[in-house]
Amino acid sequence: MRRFEKISINEYEKVLKEKCDYEDIKLPVRSTKNSAGYDFISPFSFTLNPGETIKVPSGIKVTMNADEFLAILVRSSMGFKYNVRLCNQVGIIDSDYYNNPDNEGHMFIALKNEGEKVFEVQKGDKYAQGIFQKYLLTDDDIATGDRTGGFGSTNK
Repeated sequence: MRRFEKISINEYEKVLKEKCDYEDIKLPVRSTKNSAGYDFISPFSFTLNPGETIKVPSGIKVTMNADEFLAILVRSSMGFKYNVRLCNQVGIIDSDYYNNPDNEGHMFIALKNEGEKVFEVQKGDKYAQGIFQKYLLTDDDIATGDRTGGFGSTNK
């Protein structure tokens, strides 16, 4: 099963309460029937000046099949028009990130403006996209660990 969900009210109050109303959080959607990417919609307005970085709390978590991940990418127009990039180039959301104890699986999207123009996002604008993908394992895979947290939690 693949599904986007809003974060809980508890997670919202920890991270997003000062930026937007809970009702402003909208689930990602595809714009056309043949779109690969689900567009993330900003629940609040922000400005990113040249050279600046912002970590955008999406207000969204995602559940998916165990052999899948969600790739987070910038929308192509952002790169072409403004040279805005993801700080980690491609975000990888593993299936076991969902409902982890650290942050409930709340996805954050870190953007950097490497261009020369101010990049503005208004509440309700699309600012990133997510694409579901399957992955394969090696025949001798021995991974047995369980995720216990969010960002960087598997770097032991």
